[in-house]
Amino acid sequence: MKLVIAQMKHETNTYSPVPTPLVRFGTGGQMPPEGAAAVAACRGTGTALGAFIELAEQVGAEYTVPIAASASPSSPVEDAAYEHIAGRICDAVAKGCDAVLLDLHGAMVTETFDDGEGELLRRVRAIVGPQVPVGVALDMHTNLYDAMGANATAIAGYQTYPHIDMFETGQRAGRAVLAQLAGKARPTMAWGRQPMLPHVMRQGSDDSPNRELQARCRQMEVEGALAASVFVGFPNADIEFAGLSAVVVTDDDPALARRWCDELLEMAWRERAKFVYEIEPLADSMARARQLAADKPAGSGPIVLLDHSDNCASGGTMDTMTVLGAMLDAGLSDAAAFAIFDPAAARAMAAAGVGAELTLPLGGKLDMPSIGLKGVPRTVSGRVRRLSDGRYRNFGPMARGELNDMGLSAVFEVGGVQVVVISDHVEPHDLAAFTAVGIAPQALRFLMLKSRVHWRAGLRPLAHAVVECAGTGVCTSDYQLLAFRKVRRPIYPLDAI
Repeated sequence: MKLVIAQMKHETNTYSPVPTPLVRFGTGGQMPPEGAAAVAACRGTGTALGAFIELAEQVGAEYTVPIAASASPSSPVEDAAYEHIAGRICDAVAKGCDAVLLDLHGAMVTETFDDGEGELLRRVRAIVGPQVPVGVALDMHTNLYDAMGANATAIAGYQTYPHIDMFETGQRAGRAVLAQLAGKARPTMAWGRQPMLPHVMRQGSDDSPNRELQARCRQMEVEGALAASVFVGFPNADIEFAGLSAVVVTDDDPALARRWCDELLEMAWRERAKFVYEIEPLADSMARARQLAADKPAGSGPIVLLDHSDNCASGGTMDTMTVLGAMLDAGLSDAAAFAIFDPAAARAMAAAGVGAELTLPLGGKLDMPSIGLKGVPRTVSGRVRRLSDGRYRNFGPMARGELNDMGLSAVFEVGGVQVVVISDHVEPHDLAAFTAVGIAPQALRFLMLKSRVHWRAGLRPLAHAVVECAGTGVCTSDYQLLAFRKVRRPIYPLDAI
């Protein structure tokens, strides 16, 4: 048995000004690993690709990993990058295989294709023909196009957000394909969409209504589905089929797959109003944070301030200063902020050295023309407390064992706030990000995170309370700020349907 296993992951924010060249798909400015290097990078990690490798080795299959390419969310992928990655995968498939297992995202937009995954799957299917099974693991934020369903044999999506079941999702997709190869199953699949754009801040799988949707998916699998998935979609993408969808895979029962898929879609539509996020004015959030801190017992963990409009894991620049500035203006102290993306400031701090006092413009280096905002740096004065190379491996549970690289990083103390300044985009969802720069977040009074939901994976147990702060950025939950020109209409909540 010969398998081709590969990874091509990117969540595209079409409003983001952050470029997406090929090197963004590697670590630390390197090219994405290929062959033996890709296996070494991903074996034993809590990723879908890691699950595919483990399954292949368990059944004694011969396998090749032509490329493992994963990039932090940003603007549409450059065509040259897409063709390089897709070309490596298709070249491996063309050499012959019994099955293909792909760790994809589901919301990749390129300079040419609004449906990057569907185009890849179309190419793969054209090479292997109709009989070779193709298993696909997808992120819960998939924006599902028909080409994905039409060219895959079995699709499984994450059932958790934050995504702590990447590995298990790879197992679900991979096992369906291996069962087909062993003559033990005949996967049949149904998929569909609803005209709705759930706000990301209301998509958490431990919050209603997504909690109930994902629970029903798991129950369907108990009842016999090979895989059942609800994709809440990624709304910060101006493409036709952004939004909620579902896929169900059954064993040779297309009618049941269709019935279960429709059940999930109808269930989501009934609860559509619960996916709408109401934004609190930033001044009110700051006042509430101060009151929560005044009332909290000593040692009970920090008040977490979420700068959710500027989350790099949704394509944000990670350099807007709105929420951090509000913290400084409010005099919040015994605090940390993770993080401000500002390579120039990090270099200046490294040149000055630990202990140096500096005054410099921080953040605000990137304009956001898609939402009509100019970058606004804030001049701050502070002391360089620590320097770091920014490399760490996740403790988990999300993306356990994966290597992250923030690039040259510094901790700059400004008015009682330890500001982490980084040179490469990394979202704070793992405690290892803080240990890498010598910060113990559990001991603080306030902790500002540029995150939406993923922070819950590794940091929520530390929090005394949470305040969601409406800052500025291309991850905004204010749909009035986003120019939707290509999204199908009518769609809820943009339209009253």
